[in-house]
Amino acid sequence: MRLFYLIHIMFFTYILYSEKTLRFYIGSTGNIDDRIKRHNQGRSTYTKTGIPWKLVYTEPFKTKAEAYQREMELKSWKSHERILKLIENSNTK
Repeated sequence: MRLFYLIHIMFFTYILYSEKTLRFYIGSTGNIDDRIKRHNQGRSTYTKTGIPWKLVYTEPFKTKAEAYQREMELKSWKSHERILKLIENSNTK
């Protein structure tokens, strides 16, 4: 008998927060744990100065394209307050 395993790959849009710089960073990835680790190891030029970064928001998607589209939408907001409201609303659910 053969067993087939269904591997369900998810992609994420995420928001990190740096208490050092008081800034958010918005990104998307297929491996959230590895991506945060890379940010906190200084392997990302843009986020290097904000270490340590804390994960404050994630949103799952079925495809990389959907996660990236949401990343671009959140980045277009350019509003610290609007991002804070999104994070706060997600924590109350």
